[in-house]
Amino acid sequence: MWKKNITHLNEFILVGFPTSPWLQVLLFLLSLITYLFVLLENLVIILTGSLHKPMYYFLGTTFFLETCYISVTVPKMLAGFLFCPNTISFLGCMTQLYLFISLASIECMLLAAMAYDRYMAICWPLQYPVIMTTGFCVQLIISSWASGFTISMIKVYFISQVTFCGDNILNHFFCDVSPILSGSATILDDSIKEIWSAKNLKMTDLPQHFGNHIS
Repeated sequence: MWKKNITHLNEFILVGFPTSPWLQVLLFLLSLITYLFVLLENLVIILTGSLHKPMYYFLGTTFFLETCYISVTVPKMLAGFLFCPNTISFLGCMTQLYLFISLASIECMLLAAMAYDRYMAICWPLQYPVIMTTGFCVQLIISSWASGFTISMIKVYFISQVTFCGDNILNHFFCDVSPILSGSATILDDSIKEIWSAKNLKMTDLPQHFGNHIS
């Protein structure tokens, strides 16, 4: 019976925000206006920043990252307000998940780089201009992006290998880790699912968690 219930899915159905049709249109308009406003705001901040300040490189990159962040999830959410059912292919779902996790990882690394920049500015003010040069800031930014995209490949690869049981409905408005794993037929420890979910993901918790399981 267990084997018969296992399926290989070609697409998922995103539940989104199920409500009355007129409210769907209203939510679509409000979300679209907010999305365009955020894009415009980030663009203005990026173009009008102080280019000669090292901290601007990190701030500008952060605002650009936020623009990419919302552009990965919001367009599909907007489509869900207008189309029913709102489907997404398995490949498209894994691509969206990969971009979402990668950008989240990059954000964490950029915040660490910004914290280091502030540490140098406060604790070593005289050496700050010599250490935090333009070239070094660019290296930190490139390293953050490269590391984020590389690390996320491993996680998304293992998620894409799981099998599913039951239907192909995701109770979300985009492909997130938690709703995908909740429909997985692969035997996983519940605590591992929680740690690997995007909502509860803390990279520093993984070594401790798996260390406890090994011991």
